[in-house]
Amino acid sequence: MTAPAHPHASILVVDDEEVIRDVLAALLDRQGGYDVHLAEGALDAERILASRPIDLVLLDLMLPGVSGLELLRGIRSDDPQREVIMMTAHGSVETAVEAMKAGAFHYLTKPFQNDEVLLLVDSALTRRRLRRENEGLRRALAERHRFARLIGRSRAMQQVYQVIKQVASARTTVLITGESGTGKELTAEAIHQTGVGADSPFLTVNSSNLPQELLESELFGHARGAFTGAVTDKEGLFAAAAGGTLFFDEISTIPLPVQAKLLRVMQEKEFLPLGSVRPVRVDVRILAATNEDLARLVREGQFRDDLYYRLNVLTIALPSLRERREDIPLLAEHFLATFCDEHGRPGLRLSVEALQEFDRYEWPGNVRELRNSIERAVLLTESDIIDVASLPAEIRRHRGGASGAPALPEGKSLQEAVEEYERTLIRWARQQAEGVQRRAAERLQIKPTTLSEKMKRLGIR
Repeated sequence: MTAPAHPHASILVVDDEEVIRDVLAALLDRQGGYDVHLAEGALDAERILASRPIDLVLLDLMLPGVSGLELLRGIRSDDPQREVIMMTAHGSVETAVEAMKAGAFHYLTKPFQNDEVLLLVDSALTRRRLRRENEGLRRALAERHRFARLIGRSRAMQQVYQVIKQVASARTTVLITGESGTGKELTAEAIHQTGVGADSPFLTVNSSNLPQELLESELFGHARGAFTGAVTDKEGLFAAAAGGTLFFDEISTIPLPVQAKLLRVMQEKEFLPLGSVRPVRVDVRILAATNEDLARLVREGQFRDDLYYRLNVLTIALPSLRERREDIPLLAEHFLATFCDEHGRPGLRLSVEALQEFDRYEWPGNVRELRNSIERAVLLTESDIIDVASLPAEIRRHRGGASGAPALPEGKSLQEAVEEYERTLIRWARQQAEGVQRRAAERLQIKPTTLSEKMKRLGIR
């Protein structure tokens, strides 16, 4: 007997006819070399599935009690990658279509030929193996192109990663700029986590909704009796973050009097809690972020120039999502996996058409907007594929920006932009097709030979 094509593969046969179970057990064990388990009905099947890993299920449609279709749905819900081949003596096109829609790999009509069974089993196990390999590759790809919790393989993000590495080991102040939703807080966390003090505190200050007195108390703490309601001493964020990092999100919203006190802490490494006369020494690294033009605010008298120069020692300018469109598929895949796990929707996929809409859209809310769009689609989509109809209306309505004409990315020629778009779609189609070239070509509506030629020309392996 030749070596099995899928060594260690485990198969469960579920059929209420003992003779069918015995025939399939002999065939799959002796000729296929598989690890075979037998179940008479749904209860036996569920017990076996819960107690050991099963790669493939051969499932009879007409079971007593729980129907084969109902059991199929439960099997696919527990493990979307587990393949199921339906069996029945009452074959019909309608039943076959219903089983395929419920997630069956294929359909066998009794009486069946041994060669037919072995061929279908081999095909199903091959697809399961390819799915698992591709999922592993996707995870590896995501890890390779992430930095801490930042994700991206674009040139713009690689430059951001490089600067983070350079500044992480120093204790100098860093100013992070960029539009809302570009990941400024994640960048600050990456700087902190990459540095030598990764185990020390990382605290965030959001001053946009705090009145001046309350903000001072939050930052510097206060002594008992410092103001009405101060019935005990309180430690501020500076003291709590000692030895670590204090991140000022949207630092442009800090009132001018508090800016002066912040500057003193940065220069003198000490501060006075409200109502106290004893200065407190502190060693805290300051990271700050803003989506405003601080230089303009300095000219307009809304931000202290000395604080601006003290903050602006090193700057990391985060690109908008429009400036790194090649990262959209990677980000979308990451958010999709995250929310599928979070909301119990395994097996969801994004269609190529949805990806095309993502590529056309301008993303004024940047990565945060993409994240929210994916979560919304996961919650509202009823099928296994997120298509254009599941996307927010503003994305579906968009056609190349306000002018109605698509914008050519800055610094790229038409040919470079077209090739980059082709690479994005081909990679996405191959992911959706689980690495099967023919199916990827079908998604792109081109011939497999044409797809191979394009991949060679574009340098896609």
